[in-house]
Amino acid sequence: MSIAAAFKDHEIFVTGASGFVGKALIEKLLRSCPTLKKIYVLMRPKKGHSIEERLRLQGETKLYERLRREQPEAWSKLVPIAGDVEQLGLGISAADLERLRNVTIVYHSAASVRFDDPLRSAILMNTRGTHELIKLALAWKKLRAFVHVSTTYSNPHVLEVEESIYPAYADWRTTIKLAETYDEETLNIFNLKYGNFQPNSYTFTKSLAEHVVNDYKDQLPIFIFRPSIVVSTIQEPVPGWADNFNGPTGLLVACGVGILRSQNCDPNIVSDFVPADVVARGLILAAYKFLVEPQATAKDKPLYVVNCATANISKITMGEVIEIGKTYIRENPFEKTLWLPGGSMTLCPVLHFIRFCTMHLLMAVVVDTLLRLYNEKPFLMKLQRRIFAAFSALQVFAATEWHFKNQNFRDLHSLVPANEIDSFGFMQHANIDYVEFFQHAIRGAKEFLLHESPISSSSARFRMKIFYVLDYLCRAIVYSFLLRLIYKFVVSLW
Repeated sequence: MSIAAAFKDHEIFVTGASGFVGKALIEKLLRSCPTLKKIYVLMRPKKGHSIEERLRLQGETKLYERLRREQPEAWSKLVPIAGDVEQLGLGISAADLERLRNVTIVYHSAASVRFDDPLRSAILMNTRGTHELIKLALAWKKLRAFVHVSTTYSNPHVLEVEESIYPAYADWRTTIKLAETYDEETLNIFNLKYGNFQPNSYTFTKSLAEHVVNDYKDQLPIFIFRPSIVVSTIQEPVPGWADNFNGPTGLLVACGVGILRSQNCDPNIVSDFVPADVVARGLILAAYKFLVEPQATAKDKPLYVVNCATANISKITMGEVIEIGKTYIRENPFEKTLWLPGGSMTLCPVLHFIRFCTMHLLMAVVVDTLLRLYNEKPFLMKLQRRIFAAFSALQVFAATEWHFKNQNFRDLHSLVPANEIDSFGFMQHANIDYVEFFQHAIRGAKEFLLHESPISSSSARFRMKIFYVLDYLCRAIVYSFLLRLIYKFVVSLW
Protein backbone atom coordinates (compact mmCIF):
# COMPACT_ATOMS: atom_id res chain seq x y z
CA MET A 1 0.00 0.00 0.00
CA SER A 2 1.15 3.54 -0.71
CA ILE A 3 2.48 5.20 2.43
CA ALA A 4 0.59 8.43 1.79
CA ALA A 5 -2.61 6.45 1.15
CA ALA A 6 -2.12 4.36 4.31
CA PHE A 7 -2.60 7.51 6.43
CA LYS A 8 -5.87 8.44 4.70
CA ASP A 9 -8.59 9.51 7.16
CA HIS A 10 -6.43 8.76 10.18
CA GLU A 11 -6.66 10.93 13.28
CA ILE A 12 -3.26 11.43 14.89
CA PHE A 13 -2.39 12.65 18.38
CA VAL A 14 1.04 14.24 18.89
CA THR A 15 2.69 15.33 22.13
CA GLY A 16 5.81 17.48 21.96
CA ALA A 17 4.50 19.20 18.83
CA SER A 18 6.43 22.38 19.64
CA GLY A 19 9.73 20.49 20.06
CA PHE A 20 12.42 19.93 17.46
CA VAL A 21 11.31 16.44 16.42
CA GLY A 22 7.61 17.27 16.79
CA LYS A 23 7.82 20.23 14.43
CA ALA A 24 9.65 18.24 11.75
CA LEU A 25 7.19 15.34 12.09
CA ILE A 26 4.08 17.52 11.77
CA GLU A 27 5.47 19.36 8.73
CA LYS A 28 6.25 16.07 6.99
CA LEU A 29 2.90 14.48 7.84
CA LEU A 30 0.89 17.43 6.57
CA ARG A 31 2.91 17.85 3.39
CA SER A 32 3.44 14.20 2.40
CA CYS A 33 0.26 12.58 3.73
CA PRO A 34 -2.34 15.06 2.45
CA THR A 35 -5.34 12.74 2.94
CA LEU A 36 -4.94 12.30 6.71
CA LYS A 37 -7.96 13.62 8.57
CA LYS A 38 -6.65 15.47 11.63
CA ILE A 39 -3.62 15.94 13.80
CA TYR A 40 -4.38 16.77 17.43
CA VAL A 41 -1.45 18.46 19.16
CA LEU A 42 -1.11 18.72 22.93
CA MET A 43 -0.09 22.23 23.94
CA ARG A 44 -0.18 24.43 27.00
CA PRO A 45 -0.48 28.21 27.22
CA LYS A 46 2.97 29.78 27.44
CA LYS A 47 4.38 33.29 27.86
CA GLY A 48 0.95 34.88 27.70
CA HIS A 49 -0.04 33.09 24.49
CA SER A 50 -3.05 30.79 24.24
CA ILE A 51 -2.63 27.38 22.60
CA GLU A 52 -4.31 28.71 19.46
CA GLU A 53 -1.88 31.63 19.31
CA ARG A 54 1.11 29.36 19.90
CA LEU A 55 0.02 27.07 17.08
CA ARG A 56 -0.55 30.01 14.75
CA LEU A 57 2.86 31.50 15.52
CA GLN A 58 4.50 28.10 14.97
CA GLY A 59 2.82 27.86 11.57
CA GLU A 60 4.23 31.24 10.54
CA THR A 61 7.86 30.14 10.96
CA LYS A 62 10.15 29.43 8.02
CA LEU A 63 9.96 25.68 8.60
CA TYR A 64 6.45 25.66 7.18
CA GLU A 65 7.03 27.96 4.19
CA ARG A 66 7.04 25.07 1.73
CA LEU A 67 3.87 23.64 3.28
CA ARG A 68 2.13 27.02 3.07
CA ARG A 69 3.17 27.33 -0.56
CA GLU A 70 2.28 23.80 -1.70
CA GLN A 71 -0.70 23.00 0.53
CA PRO A 72 -2.05 26.18 2.14
CA GLU A 73 -5.16 24.40 3.41
CA ALA A 74 -3.26 21.66 5.27
CA TRP A 75 -2.65 23.71 8.44
CA SER A 76 -6.39 23.67 9.16
CA LYS A 77 -6.07 19.94 9.93
CA LEU A 78 -4.12 20.78 13.10
CA VAL A 79 -6.28 20.89 16.22
CA PRO A 80 -4.71 22.19 19.47
CA ILE A 81 -5.61 20.34 22.67
CA ALA A 82 -5.02 22.12 25.97
CA GLY A 83 -2.96 20.05 28.37
CA ASP A 84 0.34 19.45 30.13
CA VAL A 85 2.35 16.22 30.14
CA GLU A 86 3.35 16.82 33.79
CA GLN A 87 -0.29 16.75 34.93
CA LEU A 88 -2.42 13.74 35.81
CA GLY A 89 -4.48 12.76 32.79
CA LEU A 90 -2.19 15.15 30.89
CA GLY A 91 -4.51 17.91 32.12
CA ILE A 92 -6.90 17.23 29.22
CA SER A 93 -10.54 18.24 29.77
CA ALA A 94 -13.44 15.80 29.43
CA ALA A 95 -14.66 17.64 26.34
CA ASP A 96 -11.28 17.29 24.63
CA LEU A 97 -11.03 13.62 25.60
CA GLU A 98 -14.31 13.11 23.78
CA ARG A 99 -12.78 14.69 20.67
CA LEU A 100 -9.84 12.26 20.89
CA ARG A 101 -11.90 9.08 21.03
CA ASN A 102 -11.28 8.28 17.33
CA VAL A 103 -7.48 8.66 17.47
CA THR A 104 -5.75 5.90 15.48
CA ILE A 105 -2.07 6.89 15.77
CA VAL A 106 -0.17 8.37 18.72
CA TYR A 107 3.26 9.99 18.58
CA HIS A 108 4.53 10.62 22.10
CA SER A 109 7.60 12.83 21.69
CA ALA A 110 7.07 15.23 24.60
CA ALA A 111 9.94 15.13 27.08
CA SER A 112 12.18 17.32 29.13
CA VAL A 113 15.50 17.13 27.27
CA ARG A 114 17.42 19.27 29.77
CA PHE A 115 20.18 17.20 31.32
CA ASP A 116 20.25 19.29 34.49
CA ASP A 117 16.55 19.08 35.35
CA PRO A 118 15.72 18.22 38.97
CA LEU A 119 14.90 14.54 39.36
CA ARG A 120 11.29 15.18 40.41
CA SER A 121 10.47 17.27 37.33
CA ALA A 122 12.12 14.77 35.00
CA ILE A 123 10.15 11.88 36.52
CA LEU A 124 6.82 13.67 36.24
CA MET A 125 7.48 14.73 32.64
CA ASN A 126 9.32 11.78 31.13
CA THR A 127 8.12 8.78 33.14
CA ARG A 128 4.72 9.60 34.63
CA GLY A 129 3.74 11.57 31.52
CA THR A 130 4.25 8.42 29.44
CA HIS A 131 2.12 6.38 31.84
CA GLU A 132 -0.66 8.98 31.86
CA LEU A 133 -0.82 9.00 28.05
CA ILE A 134 -0.85 5.20 27.90
CA LYS A 135 -3.79 5.12 30.33
CA LEU A 136 -5.70 7.48 28.03
CA ALA A 137 -4.79 5.43 24.96
CA LEU A 138 -6.29 2.29 26.51
CA ALA A 139 -9.71 3.88 25.96
CA TRP A 140 -9.07 4.68 22.28
CA LYS A 141 -10.58 1.63 20.65
CA LYS A 142 -9.50 2.54 17.10
CA LEU A 143 -5.82 2.89 18.00
CA ARG A 144 -3.55 1.20 15.45
CA ALA A 145 -0.08 2.47 16.44
CA PHE A 146 1.43 4.10 19.52
CA VAL A 147 4.93 5.45 18.84
CA HIS A 148 6.92 6.23 21.98
CA VAL A 149 9.90 8.45 21.12
CA SER A 150 12.81 7.59 23.41
CA THR A 151 16.58 8.02 22.91
CA THR A 152 19.43 5.69 21.98
CA TYR A 153 21.15 6.94 25.17
CA SER A 154 18.45 5.62 27.51
CA ASN A 155 20.84 2.89 28.70
CA PRO A 156 24.17 4.75 28.85
CA HIS A 157 26.01 1.97 30.67
CA VAL A 158 25.58 -0.23 27.56
CA LEU A 159 28.12 0.64 24.86
CA GLU A 160 26.83 -1.85 22.26
CA VAL A 161 23.12 -1.00 22.15
CA GLU A 162 20.74 -3.55 20.67
CA GLU A 163 17.21 -2.82 19.50
CA SER A 164 15.76 -4.29 22.68
CA ILE A 165 14.81 -3.47 26.26
CA TYR A 166 17.49 -3.58 28.96
CA PRO A 167 17.04 -4.28 32.69
CA ALA A 168 15.48 -1.44 34.64
CA TYR A 169 17.54 0.84 36.89
CA ALA A 170 14.56 1.11 39.27
CA ASP A 171 10.88 0.24 39.48
CA TRP A 172 8.98 2.88 37.51
CA ARG A 173 5.83 2.69 39.65
CA THR A 174 7.81 3.24 42.84
CA THR A 175 9.72 6.08 41.21
CA ILE A 176 6.55 7.88 40.17
CA LYS A 177 5.17 7.46 43.70
CA LEU A 178 8.34 9.00 45.14
CA ALA A 179 8.03 12.01 42.83
CA GLU A 180 4.40 12.45 43.85
CA THR A 181 5.24 12.15 47.55
CA TYR A 182 8.49 14.03 48.13
CA ASP A 183 9.59 17.53 47.25
CA GLU A 184 12.29 18.46 44.76
CA GLU A 185 15.01 19.16 47.33
CA THR A 186 14.55 15.82 49.09
CA LEU A 187 14.67 13.83 45.85
CA ASN A 188 17.77 15.67 44.66
CA ILE A 189 19.63 14.44 47.75
CA PHE A 190 19.10 10.82 46.62
CA ASN A 191 19.38 11.54 42.90
CA LEU A 192 22.70 9.84 42.12
CA LYS A 193 22.21 6.84 44.40
CA TYR A 194 18.60 6.16 43.40
CA GLY A 195 19.36 6.75 39.72
CA ASN A 196 22.13 4.15 39.85
CA PHE A 197 24.66 6.90 39.14
CA GLN A 198 23.25 7.71 35.73
CA PRO A 199 24.88 10.68 33.88
CA ASN A 200 21.75 12.80 34.35
CA SER A 201 18.05 12.73 35.17
CA TYR A 202 17.14 12.68 31.46
CA THR A 203 18.66 9.29 30.60
CA PHE A 204 17.40 7.79 33.86
CA THR A 205 13.77 8.84 33.45
CA LYS A 206 13.67 8.04 29.72
CA SER A 207 14.91 4.54 30.56
CA LEU A 208 12.11 4.13 33.09
CA ALA A 209 9.61 5.34 30.49
CA GLU A 210 10.71 2.51 28.19
CA HIS A 211 9.73 0.06 30.92
CA VAL A 212 6.34 1.69 31.23
CA VAL A 213 5.88 1.04 27.52
CA ASN A 214 7.14 -2.53 27.83
CA ASP A 215 4.63 -3.32 30.57
CA TYR A 216 1.72 -2.35 28.28
CA LYS A 217 2.90 -4.08 25.09
CA ASP A 218 0.25 -6.79 25.51
CA GLN A 219 -2.56 -4.23 25.73
CA LEU A 220 -1.63 -1.70 23.04
CA PRO A 221 -0.04 -1.68 19.56
CA ILE A 222 2.90 0.16 21.09
CA PHE A 223 6.62 0.31 20.33
CA ILE A 224 9.75 2.38 20.99
CA PHE A 225 11.52 4.61 18.48
CA ARG A 226 14.97 5.76 19.66
CA PRO A 227 16.63 8.61 17.75
CA SER A 228 20.28 9.36 18.49
CA ILE A 229 21.52 13.00 18.48
CA VAL A 230 19.02 14.84 16.27
CA VAL A 231 20.64 17.52 14.12
CA SER A 232 19.56 19.93 11.41
CA THR A 233 17.72 18.73 8.31
CA ILE A 234 19.66 17.28 5.41
CA GLN A 235 17.07 17.92 2.69
CA GLU A 236 13.51 18.86 3.57
CA PRO A 237 11.63 21.00 3.83
CA VAL A 238 14.87 22.99 3.52
CA PRO A 239 18.49 21.90 4.15
CA GLY A 240 20.01 23.12 7.41
CA TRP A 241 16.82 23.87 9.38
CA ALA A 242 17.15 23.66 13.18
CA ASP A 243 15.32 25.32 16.05
CA ASN A 244 17.82 24.92 18.90
CA PHE A 245 21.52 25.08 19.77
CA ASN A 246 21.73 21.48 20.98
CA GLY A 247 24.34 19.03 19.73
CA PRO A 248 26.92 19.96 17.09
CA THR A 249 24.91 23.02 15.99
CA GLY A 250 25.54 24.76 19.30
CA LEU A 251 29.15 23.64 19.15
CA LEU A 252 29.60 25.18 15.69
CA VAL A 253 27.88 28.43 16.64
CA ALA A 254 29.93 28.84 19.84
CA CYS A 255 33.16 28.16 17.93
CA GLY A 256 31.97 30.32 15.04
CA VAL A 257 31.43 33.44 17.13
CA GLY A 258 34.80 32.86 18.80
CA ILE A 259 33.70 32.22 22.40
CA LEU A 260 34.41 28.47 22.56
CA ARG A 261 38.15 27.80 22.31
CA SER A 262 38.70 24.58 24.23
CA GLN A 263 36.86 21.39 25.18
CA ASN A 264 37.93 18.59 27.46
CA CYS A 265 36.97 15.63 25.31
CA ASP A 266 38.29 13.08 22.84
CA PRO A 267 38.43 14.40 19.26
CA ASN A 268 38.49 10.81 17.96
CA ILE A 269 35.10 9.91 19.44
CA VAL A 270 32.56 8.97 16.76
CA SER A 271 29.25 10.62 17.63
CA ASP A 272 25.94 9.47 16.19
CA PHE A 273 24.08 12.26 14.40
CA VAL A 274 20.77 11.80 12.63
CA PRO A 275 19.13 14.61 10.60
CA ALA A 276 15.69 15.74 11.76
CA ASP A 277 14.03 14.93 8.42
CA VAL A 278 15.46 11.38 8.54
CA VAL A 279 13.90 11.04 12.01
CA ALA A 280 10.53 12.32 10.71
CA ARG A 281 10.56 9.84 7.84
CA GLY A 282 11.52 7.02 10.20
CA LEU A 283 8.65 7.88 12.56
CA ILE A 284 6.15 7.83 9.71
CA LEU A 285 7.48 4.53 8.35
CA ALA A 286 7.44 2.89 11.79
CA ALA A 287 3.76 3.78 12.21
CA TYR A 288 3.12 2.67 8.61
CA LYS A 289 4.56 -0.75 9.47
CA PHE A 290 1.94 -1.16 12.20
CA LEU A 291 -0.83 0.04 9.87
CA VAL A 292 -0.10 -2.45 7.08
CA GLU A 293 1.21 -5.27 9.27
CA PRO A 294 -1.02 -5.35 12.37
CA GLN A 295 1.03 -6.50 15.33
CA ALA A 296 -0.32 -9.17 17.65
CA THR A 297 -0.09 -8.21 21.31
CA ALA A 298 1.29 -10.86 23.66
CA LYS A 299 3.14 -10.82 26.96
CA ASP A 300 5.82 -13.19 25.73
CA LYS A 301 6.46 -11.29 22.48
CA PRO A 302 9.45 -8.91 22.60
CA LEU A 303 8.70 -5.23 22.33
CA TYR A 304 9.46 -3.77 18.90
CA VAL A 305 12.32 -1.26 19.24
CA VAL A 306 13.89 0.90 16.53
CA ASN A 307 17.31 2.51 16.99
CA CYS A 308 17.22 5.50 14.64
CA ALA A 309 21.00 5.86 14.35
CA THR A 310 23.35 6.40 11.42
CA ALA A 311 26.97 6.29 12.71
CA ASN A 312 27.46 2.75 11.37
CA ILE A 313 26.31 4.04 7.98
CA SER A 314 28.14 7.36 7.91
CA LYS A 315 30.85 8.03 10.50
CA ILE A 316 32.38 11.31 11.63
CA THR A 317 34.46 12.17 14.69
CA MET A 318 33.98 15.24 16.87
CA GLY A 319 37.41 16.46 15.83
CA GLU A 320 36.35 16.32 12.18
CA VAL A 321 33.18 18.28 13.00
CA ILE A 322 35.29 21.06 14.51
CA GLU A 323 37.71 21.18 11.57
CA ILE A 324 34.90 21.27 8.98
CA GLY A 325 33.13 23.94 11.01
CA LYS A 326 36.21 26.16 11.36
CA THR A 327 36.92 25.97 7.63
CA TYR A 328 33.47 26.92 6.40
CA ILE A 329 32.57 29.37 9.14
CA ARG A 330 35.66 31.37 8.22
CA GLU A 331 34.44 31.38 4.62
CA ASN A 332 30.88 32.30 5.63
CA PRO A 333 31.27 34.01 9.04
CA PHE A 334 28.54 34.98 11.47
CA GLU A 335 27.65 38.65 11.74
CA LYS A 336 28.08 38.60 15.53
CA THR A 337 31.59 37.12 15.55
CA LEU A 338 33.71 38.32 18.49
CA TRP A 339 36.99 36.66 17.49
CA LEU A 340 38.50 34.39 14.89
CA PRO A 341 36.52 31.10 14.81
CA GLY A 342 38.64 28.36 16.26
CA GLY A 343 38.96 26.02 19.17
CA SER A 344 40.25 22.53 19.72
CA MET A 345 39.72 19.46 21.87
CA THR A 346 42.06 17.87 24.36
CA LEU A 347 41.92 14.93 26.74
CA CYS A 348 44.34 16.67 29.12
CA PRO A 349 42.30 18.39 31.88
CA VAL A 350 45.26 20.60 32.89
CA LEU A 351 45.72 21.94 29.35
CA HIS A 352 41.97 22.48 29.05
CA PHE A 353 41.91 24.38 32.35
CA ILE A 354 44.73 26.67 31.19
CA ARG A 355 42.97 27.30 27.89
CA PHE A 356 39.66 27.88 29.65
CA CYS A 357 41.16 30.49 31.98
CA THR A 358 43.10 32.32 29.28
CA MET A 359 40.82 31.98 26.27
CA HIS A 360 37.38 31.87 27.87
CA LEU A 361 37.44 33.74 31.16
CA LEU A 362 40.06 36.33 30.21
CA MET A 363 38.23 37.11 26.97
CA ALA A 364 34.94 37.44 28.89
CA VAL A 365 36.51 39.87 31.37
CA VAL A 366 37.98 42.02 28.57
CA VAL A 367 34.78 42.09 26.48
CA ASP A 368 32.48 42.78 29.45
CA THR A 369 34.80 45.55 30.67
CA LEU A 370 34.72 47.22 27.25
CA LEU A 371 30.94 46.94 27.17
CA ARG A 372 30.66 48.62 30.57
CA LEU A 373 32.92 51.45 29.36
CA TYR A 374 30.51 52.03 26.48
CA ASN A 375 27.47 51.81 28.84
CA GLU A 376 26.37 48.53 27.27
CA LYS A 377 25.09 45.50 29.18
CA PRO A 378 27.85 42.90 29.77
CA PHE A 379 26.92 39.37 28.74
CA LEU A 380 29.95 37.24 27.95
CA MET A 381 30.87 36.08 31.47
CA LYS A 382 27.27 34.99 32.05
CA LEU A 383 27.30 33.18 28.71
CA GLN A 384 30.59 31.45 29.53
CA ARG A 385 29.09 30.18 32.79
CA ARG A 386 26.19 28.69 30.82
CA ILE A 387 28.57 27.09 28.31
CA PHE A 388 30.66 25.63 31.16
CA ALA A 389 27.55 24.18 32.83
CA ALA A 390 26.26 22.75 29.55
CA PHE A 391 29.52 21.01 28.71
CA SER A 392 29.89 19.71 32.25
CA ALA A 393 26.52 17.99 31.85
CA LEU A 394 27.62 16.57 28.49
CA GLN A 395 31.10 15.48 29.62
CA VAL A 396 30.34 11.75 29.70
CA PHE A 397 28.91 11.89 26.17
CA ALA A 398 31.99 13.74 24.90
CA ALA A 399 34.34 11.08 26.26
CA THR A 400 32.39 7.89 25.46
CA GLU A 401 31.69 6.15 22.17
CA TRP A 402 28.52 4.10 21.75
CA HIS A 403 27.63 1.72 18.93
CA PHE A 404 23.96 1.36 18.06
CA LYS A 405 22.62 -1.69 16.22
CA ASN A 406 19.94 -0.52 13.80
CA GLN A 407 18.69 -3.40 11.65
CA ASN A 408 15.03 -2.65 12.45
CA PHE A 409 15.66 0.94 11.39
CA ARG A 410 17.28 -0.16 8.11
CA ASP A 411 14.43 -2.59 7.46
CA LEU A 412 11.90 0.25 7.55
CA HIS A 413 13.43 1.65 4.37
CA SER A 414 12.66 -1.62 2.58
CA LEU A 415 8.94 -1.03 3.20
CA VAL A 416 8.95 2.04 0.98
CA PRO A 417 7.37 1.49 -2.48
CA ALA A 418 9.74 2.36 -5.33
CA ASN A 419 7.65 5.34 -6.43
CA GLU A 420 7.78 6.86 -2.91
CA ILE A 421 11.51 6.55 -2.21
CA ASP A 422 12.03 10.28 -2.79
CA SER A 423 9.23 11.15 -0.37
CA PHE A 424 9.67 8.60 2.41
CA GLY A 425 12.94 6.73 1.90
CA PHE A 426 15.85 7.66 4.19
CA MET A 427 18.80 5.39 3.43
CA GLN A 428 19.80 7.70 0.57
CA HIS A 429 20.13 10.46 3.20
CA ALA A 430 21.63 8.34 6.00
CA ASN A 431 24.94 8.14 4.10
CA ILE A 432 25.83 11.76 4.80
CA ASP A 433 28.30 13.96 2.96
CA TYR A 434 29.34 15.79 6.11
CA VAL A 435 31.19 18.61 4.36
CA GLU A 436 28.04 19.57 2.43
CA PHE A 437 25.85 18.83 5.45
CA PHE A 438 27.70 21.19 7.80
CA GLN A 439 27.86 23.87 5.12
CA HIS A 440 24.07 23.77 5.08
CA ALA A 441 24.02 23.57 8.89
CA ILE A 442 26.11 26.76 9.17
CA ARG A 443 23.84 28.61 6.76
CA GLY A 444 20.83 27.25 8.65
CA ALA A 445 22.24 28.38 12.00
CA LYS A 446 22.73 31.87 10.58
CA GLU A 447 19.22 32.03 9.18
CA PHE A 448 17.04 30.11 11.65
CA LEU A 449 18.86 30.56 14.96
CA LEU A 450 20.79 33.83 14.71
CA HIS A 451 18.30 35.46 12.31
CA GLU A 452 20.99 36.60 9.92
CA SER A 453 21.31 36.35 6.17
CA PRO A 454 22.49 32.82 5.25
CA ILE A 455 25.31 34.44 3.24
CA SER A 456 27.70 36.71 5.13
CA SER A 457 27.82 40.43 4.48
CA SER A 458 30.96 42.13 3.17
CA SER A 459 31.49 43.77 6.59
CA ALA A 460 31.46 40.36 8.32
CA ARG A 461 34.05 39.07 5.86
CA PHE A 462 36.17 42.18 6.38
CA ARG A 463 36.05 41.72 10.17
CA MET A 464 37.19 38.14 9.67
CA LYS A 465 40.33 39.42 7.90
CA ILE A 466 41.00 41.79 10.82
CA PHE A 467 40.56 38.91 13.28
CA TYR A 468 43.11 36.88 11.34
CA VAL A 469 45.70 39.64 11.82
CA LEU A 470 44.81 40.23 15.48
CA ASP A 471 44.85 36.51 16.25
CA TYR A 472 48.30 36.18 14.64
CA LEU A 473 49.63 39.17 16.62
CA CYS A 474 48.21 37.91 19.92
CA ARG A 475 49.68 34.47 19.37
CA ALA A 476 53.05 35.99 18.50
CA ILE A 477 53.01 38.08 21.69
CA VAL A 478 51.99 35.14 23.91
CA TYR A 479 54.51 32.75 22.37
CA SER A 480 57.27 35.36 22.62
CA PHE A 481 56.44 35.87 26.28
CA LEU A 482 56.51 32.12 26.94
CA LEU A 483 59.78 31.68 25.06
CA ARG A 484 61.29 34.51 27.08
CA LEU A 485 60.22 32.84 30.34
CA ILE A 486 61.64 29.50 29.19
CA TYR A 487 64.90 31.17 28.16
CA LYS A 488 65.26 32.89 31.54
CA PHE A 489 64.51 29.63 33.33
CA VAL A 490 67.13 27.73 31.32
CA VAL A 491 69.74 30.48 31.88
CA SER A 492 69.07 30.43 35.61
CA LEU A 493 69.75 26.68 35.67
CA TRP A 494 73.13 27.21 34.08
